[in-house]
Amino acid sequence: MITFKNDCRYDLLVPTSMGLRLSPVGGNPVHAGGLFTLQATSAESNVASVSAALGLSVKVLTKWVDGSPMARFIESDLRGRGIDVEGPKVPQGGPWGYRHQFNIADSGSGLRGPRVWNDRAGEVGQTLSVQDFDLERILGKEGVSLIHLSGLIAALSPQTGEFCRELARTAHRYGTRISFDLNYRASFWKGREKELREIFSEIASLSDILIGNEEDFQLCLGVAGPEAGGKDLGGKTEAFLEMMGRVREQYPQASLTATTLREVKDSNSHLWGALVVENDGKASAGVHSIPPREIHVLDRIGGGDGFVGGLLYGLLKGWEVERCAQFGWASGVLAVNGPTDYAMPADEEQIWSIWKGNARVKR
Repeated sequence: MITFKNDCRYDLLVPTSMGLRLSPVGGNPVHAGGLFTLQATSAESNVASVSAALGLSVKVLTKWVDGSPMARFIESDLRGRGIDVEGPKVPQGGPWGYRHQFNIADSGSGLRGPRVWNDRAGEVGQTLSVQDFDLERILGKEGVSLIHLSGLIAALSPQTGEFCRELARTAHRYGTRISFDLNYRASFWKGREKELREIFSEIASLSDILIGNEEDFQLCLGVAGPEAGGKDLGGKTEAFLEMMGRVREQYPQASLTATTLREVKDSNSHLWGALVVENDGKASAGVHSIPPREIHVLDRIGGGDGFVGGLLYGLLKGWEVERCAQFGWASGVLAVNGPTDYAMPADEEQIWSIWKGNARVKR
């Protein structure tokens, strides 16, 4: 079991580059036009939303475009979720200057798969730097129990890679636990493989919790594993466990490794499972396997973030790892059952009802 520092101002700290998501109403494809919904988004704030909704103290570190109505919309949204925010404001620099990125998403329907178009030109978050924050105050004086880092931010730009690396170094120095979700994106890594492999390996070597799918561990850290995707995930469990064993051998300081298991039947029906492995520093390891179960999906984006958010919440609450894995699985289900890409549970009971398969009305 992972133990955390006491008397910290923040339970969870998340660095991120906030953006905006546009999604067609009614499940229509983007190119067909019509009405769109707007929401504040980032993978990292999706993770933070579970803990914030359930009463833990959560903070986002980010960067804003000064005077932007979109920045104001995003900040208000995060605060409405119970998330504290900190970060400098920078001048837009005219119409061709900085902005918050756009994520334009068709959720798909039936056999029409989801399509996501990222528009990140001029993204202010690419300039995130350790000089933007007083890390000695945040991590040293105020105190943070757990910092969650994402490979999306670490690979966003050379500057953000150094930002995440220094955050990990400082957090480790102050005894703050570190969670690292590898989140591989081929478009971010193209032509930067050597640079990013070095950064990701160092962050992983400092992390207490390592999270990723089979592709993430192989492409980010060079750990051999099963072929990505495909069917019969339940039958591939042994291959996943072998891969996670190699992760533990390469990064023995990590107390926990985790991965989700997903098989797509169609856009609205998935088989959803998870593996969480404890590393006790010995030859043995505690394996917590959730075999894939069929779930209904309204919008798959954010399901993995929901799993991570629920897993981290349980760890911060001091639960046994098996319960944390179950709570993470069900939090992922909650995320894909709504129109937003994050889970915002009403209470713990709602998550446990999902785990138990209890969809009866609560009055």
